[in-house]
Parts: sequence; C-alpha cells; structure tokens
Amino acid sequence: MERHITVPVVKEEIQDLRAGDYVYLTGVIYTARDAAHKRMNEMLERAEELPFDIKDAVIYYVGPTPAAPNHVFGSAGPTTSMRMDAYAPRLYDLGLSVSIGKGYRTQAVVDAIKRNHAAYMVAIGGAGALLSQCIKKAELVAFEELGPEAVYRLEVVDFPVTLAIDGEGHNLYEE
Repeated sequence: MERHITVPVVKEEIQDLRAGDYVYLTGVIYTARDAAHKRMNEMLERAEELPFDIKDAVIYYVGPTPAAPNHVFGSAGPTTSMRMDAYAPRLYDLGLSVSIGKGYRTQAVVDAIKRNHAAYMVAIGGAGALLSQCIKKAELVAFEELGPEAVYRLEVVDFPVTLAIDGEGHNLYEE
C-alpha cells in the first residue's frame, strides 16, 4: 500500500499501516544521530527538557554532508539505526511516533515500538542526494558543536520511506 502522511504523526494515523507499506512524509521531522541521542539521554537523566517536543515526533537518523550552494541541506542518506538502539526505547516510551534510518533493530526497540504503537521506517541508503531534494527548509535546533550530528528541524515534502516495523511488531527484516 502507498500512503501520504502529514508529520508530526499522531499514532492513530499509523495504526493501519503495515510493514512493507510505502509512505511519503510531509511536514516536520528532526535529525539526530548517535552523539545527539547520547546528549538527549544525558538531558533526560538530569531531568532537563529535550530540545524539541518528542511527543508524536519523527526522528531521522542522518548526518548530512555540507549543503551545496543554493541547496537547503546536504546529501541526506540514512545512518545505520542500530547505533541508536540503546536510546530509542526510552524515546518511544516518551511519545516518539516514528524513527527513520536503515537496517534492522534490536528486540528491545521492536518491543518499544509494539508497546507504544509506533513505527520504524527505512529510507534508501545511497540515495542521500535524492532524499535531500525533499527537504524544503532546515533549521538548527541543538548541539551545533556536533556539526553534521547536530539536531535539525527539517520541513519535508513527500519524503519517501518504507515501513519496516509496524505497531504490531511485524518486521520486514524477519518476514
């Protein structure tokens, strides 16, 4: 099935999606890789507020290349998701709706997705230049000193992903 979804994603909107569905996201997504996830986890440990509202949010695991002249964002290919697996269950439990990356996830993440009726989507690795064309605006949100691993707020239009793990735990990497 092919679906167009506006983000941030209210979880009820993704409940009828199934692993293998093609999805086009339009709206706001946030970037965060391992260094940013580590920082956010440290903030939570200190009972500090995260740099963006995690409830119903979408996080894209990406570290872009520098933007070319007249481009909003650099090449935006997905990062291996497993590197965020130590932090992802906590973020899902706090209200994260969707994470986007590439590759399989640990059982702890699959369990958190099921428990929270959330989703894991994958973007095409190696297609970063094409994916960046879907990014219409980029704004630095936090951790500027991390360079490409800083957190950005992206406005995207028809950002193409495939649902890899749905809210019932169906997993493309196992089926």
